[in-house]
This record gives sequence, C-alpha cells and structure tokens, in this order.
Amino acid sequence: MLTFLLAAALVGAVLFAVHHAEVVALRVGEPFGTLVLALAVTVIESGLILSVMLSQGPGASTLVRDTVFATVMIVCNGVVGACLLAGALRHHVLAFRVEGTSQALSVLAALVTLALVLPSVTTTVPGPQYSASQLAFAGAGSLVLYGVYVFVQTVRHRDYFLPVNAAGDAHARPPSARRAWTSFALLVVALGATIGLAKLLSPSIRSGVDALAAPPVVVGIAIALLVLLPETIAALRAALCNRMQTSFNLALGSALATIGLTIPAVAALSIALGLPLELGLTAKETVLLALTLLVTTLTLAGGSATVLQGAVHLVLFAAFLFLAFVP
Repeated sequence: MLTFLLAAALVGAVLFAVHHAEVVALRVGEPFGTLVLALAVTVIESGLILSVMLSQGPGASTLVRDTVFATVMIVCNGVVGACLLAGALRHHVLAFRVEGTSQALSVLAALVTLALVLPSVTTTVPGPQYSASQLAFAGAGSLVLYGVYVFVQTVRHRDYFLPVNAAGDAHARPPSARRAWTSFALLVVALGATIGLAKLLSPSIRSGVDALAAPPVVVGIAIALLVLLPETIAALRAALCNRMQTSFNLALGSALATIGLTIPAVAALSIALGLPLELGLTAKETVLLALTLLVTTLTLAGGSATVLQGAVHLVLFAAFLFLAFVP
C-alpha cells in the first residue's frame, strides 16, 4: 500500500512540476518555453538516476545507459511518432522548420554516439566502459555541445525554432510576472519532492521488475516513461494545434537535455565516488539506434510530414518495447 501511495505522490509531483514549468514557459515565450520544460524534465530524470545510483551503488552500473537510451527511443519514435500521427490525422500535412530540426538532430546524433556507442569500441579499459579520462572528456563534450545548441536556439538563430504557422500558435494569455515567479518557486519545490520520492521508491521499482522476471533494462524504460509522460502530453497538444515545430522543440530538446546534462552529472559522480558506469550499447541496441537516427533524419529532411512518417516511428517504438522484454 505504501508503494502505491509513493508512486501516486511521485506522479503527482512530476505533473505538478511540469504544470508550473508550463506557466513559466508561457511567460518567457518560444523557444524559451520549450527549453524550460526540457530542463525541468531533465532535472527530474537526472535526480531519479542519481538517487538510484547512490542507493544501489555498483548494482546500478547500467541504469544510466538504459535510461538515456530509453529516453532517446521514446522521444524519437514514441513521442515524435504519436505527435506526427495525431497532428496529421487532424491537419493532413504538418509543416516545420528544417533549419531548426536538422540542427537539433545533428547534435543528438553526435551526443548519442559519444555517450552510448563509443564506449563499446574503445580499448583503454575492457567492456562497454570508458576510462576515467575518457568519461571526463565525454561529459565535458556533451555539456559543450548542449550549451552551443541552447545558444543557437535562444540567441543566435532563435527564428529557426519558432512555429511555422503563427495563426495556429494559439497560446493562452501569458501570466503575470508575479505568477510566473511563484510558479518558478513551486517548480523548484516540486523538483526536490520528485527526487526525494524517487529515492524512496527506487527499491520498489527494482523489486517489481525482479518479481516480473523482466530484464533489468525495463527499470530504465520505466523511469524514462514516467518522466517523459507530461512532456509527451504537452507535445501532443502542440501537434493537435498544428504547431509541429513546438512539438519537435519539446521532444528533441528533452532528448538533447537528457544526454547533454545527465551524462556530465553521472560522469562526475562516477569519477568522484568510483562507481562503475557501463555506457556502451549492445549490438541489438546499436542497430535500433542507427535505424532510429536514419528514419528521423528522413522524416525531418523535407520540412513536412504525413501520417506515414508517424506510423513508421510508432512501429519502431513498438519494436523497441517488444525487444526490451523479449531480447
């Protein structure tokens, strides 16, 4: 009974946090609004990962890899596919800015290769691990790439990330400055509560996965699904309102923030405490990742999409879930 109460409280804290992130987002406008949501989700996910790592120690050596990989697959296939399908069913053809989506995808491809693929082929230490110096470089490189992306998105080329259809960009009236600051304060409180509840709940998540005799990777998928649920809802709302660029900003931005900020955080923790960290993907996962990046590149190359692209991404997402349970 206590586990269900903690789980309900955790879901409530996540929804509460993202709600107040949306209020702040309405105040600051696009593309800053989607950046606020992506950062809020990433702080939640990083807190969940770090709390589980600290509580389980060496037993959580693959949790970062599983969660980050799950986030990329959920975002690039599940969220993008659902948004394309839902939006195209209502509006037939969806338009977005190639200038913004292609830049986000290029950074994402570099980040996932640096963080999840290279550890399996480097030779300084055996196994799918980085040495301490390699891990420090990967963390610093991820942080630099994400920082440059944020600079381009919010300063140098902000117009690349604005919605194509201004008429369809039906936002609610921006809140007052006082309400925005209040929501920001409540957002911080909600993030702290989320991390605390996750630390209490993490042993139950692991026990539940063991009881179902499911592969350990399911723990990472569960964390990613939980954290990304509110942002998925926000992205779907934008797609239904024919604001596909906002949907992509939310989806791709959350994937970029997850890798660009989580990898440096866990790298620092791993080096400081001497915790093992297995980041390299297996051959099966590498193939799924390569196929996902290829299909996403083709989807974003034309500046428009239909239900067909949405269906392709959702089938890939279904394949990811199925092969997680039946490896």
